Amino acid sequence: MEFQDISLINGYHAHVYFNESTCKQAAVLCEEAGNLFSVQVGRVHRKPVGPHPSWSCQLAFDKNQYADLISWLALNRKGLTILIHPLTGDDLIDHTDYASWMGEQQVLNLDFLRSLQKS
Repeated sequence: MEFQDISLINGYHAHVYFNESTCKQAAVLCEEAGNLFSVQVGRVHRKPVGPHPSWSCQLAFDKNQYADLISWLALNRKGLTILIHPLTGDDLIDHTDYASWMGEQQVLNLDFLRSLQKS
């Protein structure tokens, strides 16, 4: 069995998924994560964007923030689904094989990610 070296990881994204009824909850969660952990908070997308099948907001963070941020999200997501993945330079594998989920796993638009690899 071949193991990957963690030096491949340049950072992480956490994508917080929501819908119309949970939009404010997700926005407050992302804003508070940004305030507490100084992570980069992306736009609140009220439509599916890229490979994401639901409305979402992205949190971008460093490797050294992983344990604290993910622990905090686990305790405070209150039913929201969150996709967490590393940034290794291979978007398809990052969003599939290397990804983890809090809440119900969703079906991503993998064709979108495959189209990026052909570019």
